[in-house]
Amino acid sequence: MSYANRRQMSGNRTVSIVIVALLHVLLGYAIITGLAYNVVKKAAEDLKTFDVEEEPPPPPDEPPPPPPEKQVETPPPPVVSPPPLVRTNTPPPPVSTVNVAPPPVITTTAPPIPPAPPAPPAPPPPPPPAVKVQPAKARANLASYFSDDDYPQDAIRNEQQGTTGVRLDIGPDGRVTNCTVTSSSGSSSLDSTTCRLLRSRARFTPATDSSGARTSDTTSTRIVWRLPAD
Repeated sequence: MSYANRRQMSGNRTVSIVIVALLHVLLGYAIITGLAYNVVKKAAEDLKTFDVEEEPPPPPDEPPPPPPEKQVETPPPPVVSPPPLVRTNTPPPPVSTVNVAPPPVITTTAPPIPPAPPAPPAPPPPPPPAVKVQPAKARANLASYFSDDDYPQDAIRNEQQGTTGVRLDIGPDGRVTNCTVTSSSGSSSLDSTTCRLLRSRARFTPATDSSGARTSDTTSTRIVWRLPAD
């Protein structure tokens, strides 16, 4: 019995403690919230509030009025004069001519050409050739100037023979100045021997002209070469 009462008393004590704790919590909360409310109210009173009125925007510019339409004026009809009863021939307007001077003609004058140097004097004409009156003549038969001893040895070895034709130039002194082979014997040795002997051995009576003076002349001859008999 005493145990139950003790237990009941401890339970009531616990409930009393809880209630007291709750009262303390509620009291602390009320104090905190009341102080906070007073602070907020005091700050709100200190703030000066005022309304800012915004200026309305300016009205938009009105568009300019359209230009007045131009009225197109209708031109009055042209005045047409009635045709004349009597037609008169109107003379054409006079034509006036203006004499325009022709442009001046500019002529360019070439500089004078210097005179050409005098031509050199012409050389004197050559004297006319003297007319030969008397041709040159051999003092002996031209074949007599050759003998078997004059026959070239190489022509003998090669058994060469034939006829050599020559043209002789004869000077005013009657001697042979040049010998030209006009037809070959077929042997160069016989041809060269013919001219060599005639230049050294042949003698001529010089030709004379119309004044009697000696002059040069030409003559032709043929020399026959035959192998000497053994």
